[in-house]
Amino acid sequence: MAIRIMGSYMVKPAEPTWKGFQALSEWDQTGLITHVPTIYFYRPSDEWSRPTDKVSATLRESLSRALVPFYPLAGRLRFLPGGLLELNCNAEGVQFTEAESDSQLEELGDFSSKYYHHLTPAVDYTRPIDELPFLVIQLTRFSCGGISLGVTISHAVVDGPSALHFFSEWAGLARGEKLETTPLLDRKCLRAGDLPLGSPIFNHLEHNSLPILVGELDSKEESEKETSVAMLRVTKEQLKKLKRIANEGRDSKTTRPFTRYEMLAGHVWRCACKARKHNKEQETALAVSVDVRSRIEPPIPSSYFGNASFSVLAKSSSGELVSKPLSFAASRIRETVESVTSEYIWSNIEYLKNQEDLTKFRDLQISTFDKEPFYGNPNISVVSWLRLPLYGLDFGWGEELCMTLGTHGCDDFDGDVVLLSDPSSRDDGSLVVAMSLQVQHMDSFKKHFYGDIGPVWD
Repeated sequence: MAIRIMGSYMVKPAEPTWKGFQALSEWDQTGLITHVPTIYFYRPSDEWSRPTDKVSATLRESLSRALVPFYPLAGRLRFLPGGLLELNCNAEGVQFTEAESDSQLEELGDFSSKYYHHLTPAVDYTRPIDELPFLVIQLTRFSCGGISLGVTISHAVVDGPSALHFFSEWAGLARGEKLETTPLLDRKCLRAGDLPLGSPIFNHLEHNSLPILVGELDSKEESEKETSVAMLRVTKEQLKKLKRIANEGRDSKTTRPFTRYEMLAGHVWRCACKARKHNKEQETALAVSVDVRSRIEPPIPSSYFGNASFSVLAKSSSGELVSKPLSFAASRIRETVESVTSEYIWSNIEYLKNQEDLTKFRDLQISTFDKEPFYGNPNISVVSWLRLPLYGLDFGWGEELCMTLGTHGCDDFDGDVVLLSDPSSRDDGSLVVAMSLQVQHMDSFKKHFYGDIGPVWD
């Protein structure tokens, strides 16, 4: 697919906003601080598509107004001594790019991932970090009159719920509605303080070294192996079958059924171990992202605009995962999530606060793999987007035909997994497992993944 860039603009807040430096929380400065893209596909009516600049004008004008209450998005990052980062609220704006393609939406089929890199604007991480916009948008017009909207947002400023809050409010303003929920911009509620005397001390495994692959290759050689991405569909019927498998032998009086996340993540974990052909002693970890808004005391309002999620690690040996039933892997994940209490959360933040340098906990560009140990084989990361309000983003010309993932380094990150409702048929209960894995392991993974639940979807 050929894309022609027609213009690029910097959209700034429509009104003067507060300017100054704002401290980031420890979680804002650690983990993934690159940009995460999603793509929405639409087919506007002739009223919107002709004249062709109406869609663009509506998006840019409403975006400018949305940046007033969400003014941190119009700022930039700034490095401080000791590897710290802070938010520079300077109203520099967000980047908006317009593009055209001679292709038609029908040519995309089920919106296969091979087209994604054309439809989201690239972020040049070789540039100084204080020059990179937090939000980069690409509007692409197709010859059939359809459009795609690629929205790429910095994980250093927001997590998933915060990003979707902004997108929803932006769409509402474009439809002529008023702001529904004002974002909570004060990040002090998630900044470390002095823990009360007698607070428990935790071993924060999520910040310790991950298991490394036992074998001939070192981490650097392993990380340089080619990877690919597969969108693995799971039907409602297949989910029911997986649920039965995961809950076999469960005591219904003492144990609640496993959630979709627990059983799916556990299934993925086991299949990855099988596909990678680990020996039975191989240690492996699964990273789970936990939203703490309702877990922490005092609770954080859902309108909190920032990162209120962090990853914890479920660990096991490949031998245990493969030889024992799915319920074992699911229970390891459940135990890990349930360990994230309010005390554990504050202890995690305090742990990061006391570090001399946070850069070792930060993935500025995950494709460089400049940290040890390698964050791929034998480990995986399974992030759930199943509860995020991803769909129904209407800017005035109707809801999207489809929403799907863009590439954000996932192509280079062995073991990166995202769970989401099926973008092409989200109302029938089916799901998609977006899986990045080394090319040499992908076919075997698919075979094991569908082996117990049904046929492979091509």
